[in-house]
Amino acid sequence: MVTYQLTSNIWYNKGGEYIRMKYLLKRFKKLYRNARISQKLFLAFSLMIAIPVILISFVYIRMQENQLYKDAMATGNSHVSWLNEQLRRRMDMIENASNTALTQKSFVDFIHSNMIVDGLRLVKFKQNQYEQMLNIIQSNAMISELSFYVDNPNLYEIWPEIYHYKKFSPQDYWVKLRDEGGAAYRLFSFRDGEDTLSYYRLVRLQGQEQKRPSIMEVRVPHSMFFSDLLQENKGDFFSVLMNASDPPQYVYNPQHEFSEKYGQGMEEILGNIHRQLDILPQESPLQVKVGDQSYYALYRYIAPLNTYVVDIASHQALMKGPRSWYAFVVTITLCVLLLIMLLVSQTTRRIFRRLDSVLVSMRQVRKGELDAMIDTGLDENERGDEIDEVAVNYNKMLHEVKRLMTQVVDKQLIAKNAQLHSLHSQINSHFLYNALESIRMVAEVQRQPAIANSLVSLGSQLRYSMQWRSDTVAFREELANIQSYIEFINFMEGGSIVMTADLPQEILCYAIPKMCMQPIVENAVHHGAPSGGRVSIEITFSVENDSLLFINIRDDGEGLEPEMLHRLQAVLRSESDTPMVTSRSGLGLENVNKRLQLHYGKNCGLWIDSVQGAYTCVTIRLPWENVNLGGW
Repeated sequence: MVTYQLTSNIWYNKGGEYIRMKYLLKRFKKLYRNARISQKLFLAFSLMIAIPVILISFVYIRMQENQLYKDAMATGNSHVSWLNEQLRRRMDMIENASNTALTQKSFVDFIHSNMIVDGLRLVKFKQNQYEQMLNIIQSNAMISELSFYVDNPNLYEIWPEIYHYKKFSPQDYWVKLRDEGGAAYRLFSFRDGEDTLSYYRLVRLQGQEQKRPSIMEVRVPHSMFFSDLLQENKGDFFSVLMNASDPPQYVYNPQHEFSEKYGQGMEEILGNIHRQLDILPQESPLQVKVGDQSYYALYRYIAPLNTYVVDIASHQALMKGPRSWYAFVVTITLCVLLLIMLLVSQTTRRIFRRLDSVLVSMRQVRKGELDAMIDTGLDENERGDEIDEVAVNYNKMLHEVKRLMTQVVDKQLIAKNAQLHSLHSQINSHFLYNALESIRMVAEVQRQPAIANSLVSLGSQLRYSMQWRSDTVAFREELANIQSYIEFINFMEGGSIVMTADLPQEILCYAIPKMCMQPIVENAVHHGAPSGGRVSIEITFSVENDSLLFINIRDDGEGLEPEMLHRLQAVLRSESDTPMVTSRSGLGLENVNKRLQLHYGKNCGLWIDSVQGAYTCVTIRLPWENVNLGGW
């Protein structure tokens, strides 16, 4: 019963927590839904900025820790290699000094001879061989003593460099020297070796009078041999000499801050490191853990000394810098985050103020106020941001709406005027045709072929201009009408106007707006040709990007004055309020240009270019589609 009640309470508590979490989540969703968009953006930007900034900060610290670790290991590796080289160089100096001492053959022979038999020989030895040996010892400041131990019963021990072998301990050490090739180092000397390093060499093996070989001992104080190691008091790495024997012995500076910090724990730290040392070189540092502290060790093995030179550093000391950065980085991060949040808040408010202006303008347009433009405050070539782009495009849309409305009205007016023009032109058209035909017959009867031909040309023009069965005609029909016009003008004014048009069949069959070329040719005839003079009109074509057809009408007449040319170009660009310029046909260049643009867009229309005294060229731009264009 008790178990059941306890289980029920647990499930009740879990169910209550779930209900509370669900209620809080629902409450948060409701608050978020009812919040303003600016507040939502502020919250989103804050989270988007805060989380990456905090993560980047901690990742940066971790990267700094890793980099610091790599740099520290590189520094420690370089330092332990340098110590290894220094110790080996000093070992070479000791060995060179011992080699020099052994080259004194007369000294070695004398200490193995009967030194008691002749006192005069002893005095000469003191003055010569002994002084030379003493000079060798004193010339090397690192060597404190150089002694010979000789198994010679006739040896005088009157100098500190010469001893009887029985004073050497241990007596059988010569066996080890023999096995190791005749020379060996000891990190701690046999005699007073607590702070002294010794180098031993076999001098002469046993003879008839010698039961034991002779041994030379070179003694060097630790303070001299390990001066680089023992003089360091600070630094991340603590240098130690550890011999490879068991139990191990150590040489280090007890006044180093590492030694002073860990004090009694030094033996445990050094012992754990010593157990992991290997005579084979290691690529990565050793890592040992003592208590709650981790330590790194870099080392080199010195075979002649049977000793390791080791650099030790604690993980805590190496990471002391980056760990102290945490509070600093967090403080800087919070300050930067607060500043960014303030900037985000101000920016979102500014953005939504500009959006409000767009909404206000839209409401005005909905009421029919098409002049409700948005003031963007941008220069002509300035683009602005997305809000500005919305406002600019909105203004363009209003402008386009007004333009299209105006265009529809203009189009209706043009269509109505064209209908009226067609009705007027059709009045008594049959009477005019019959009258012209009667006059032509009279001219034929009276043998006036020039008059008859001119009447044919005039009749063709009247029939072409009065009969509007379609809004477009084939290019050849427009070309034939222009040719009739030129023949009639040549007859009327006695001029010599020549038109050439070498065009392919597909262009001749292409449908173009009716009467779009005659006003241009009229201008070339009336304004380009001198009175009674000769002028050539050339009609060519080109197609651009398979989308636009260019019809070029060029004459070699007098051309236009620069001022007149600029005025016409401004009119064709719709940049001028100059009244419509008409030709005798009643359809001016501006009228043709406006009609083309009304039906085919701004990419179509007319363009004029001229050089006074040289030429005038008018270009008609039409869509390159082999269909009926329509719209006139």
